[in-house]
Amino acid sequence: MKQGVLQGKRVLVTGGAIRVGAVLVRTFADAGAEVIVHCRTHTDAAAELPASRILTCDLTAPGAPEKLIADTGNLDILINNASAYIRKPFETETQADVQAMLDINFFAPLALMKAFAATCNPEACIINLLDQAISGHTKPDSFGYLISKKALADATECAALAYAPRIRVNGIAPGPVIAPPGLEHLNMEKTLKTVPLNRRVEADDIAQTALYLATNRSITGTIVNVDGGQHLYNGGRNG
Repeated sequence: MKQGVLQGKRVLVTGGAIRVGAVLVRTFADAGAEVIVHCRTHTDAAAELPASRILTCDLTAPGAPEKLIADTGNLDILINNASAYIRKPFETETQADVQAMLDINFFAPLALMKAFAATCNPEACIINLLDQAISGHTKPDSFGYLISKKALADATECAALAYAPRIRVNGIAPGPVIAPPGLEHLNMEKTLKTVPLNRRVEADDIAQTALYLATNRSITGTIVNVDGGQHLYNGGRNG
């Protein structure tokens, strides 16, 4: 992708201070976009990124997604990257745990999409970060997380129809990139055995896919698996 392809475009990346979010910010800035970074707490990390502005808020607070969009001004691209992960056995996962996953992984990006659609520039696009596990059945050790991502996948497809032709809406379903906080010591050894390419997904691969979706004007309602083939073991999107 040539540099400057997004010159003059304004992008908001939620959860953009660290991990995959930070790579997304750098990639879109390198492509010439003005990038606005949202974060909840990692302001020091965000300050090291090539961002035009840093906005902080808890996206699960009432009215926070709408205020965030209002504070950015008119946008061209929204990247819903902020998310959380709770890993608990089904029998001990509480309703509050499940609600917490839905609040940040589904209801917040849903509200952001709706607020973005009401104010964005013409020929805008939305990119939602999902998970390759949406291709298969919910796992009993991450029920709340997976149903929240599956709900966002369905919302991605619904929004693509609802907002066409004015706004394109797509999703990216990554495989194993970076171990979840607190599980780094496991080195994802068990997970990588289920990846046909037998390696982690590079964060840059996800960012380059996002850049492709942001610039290809013929793609909407599509969920791209960037997972080393891991979804093949799940039987596909509706497996």
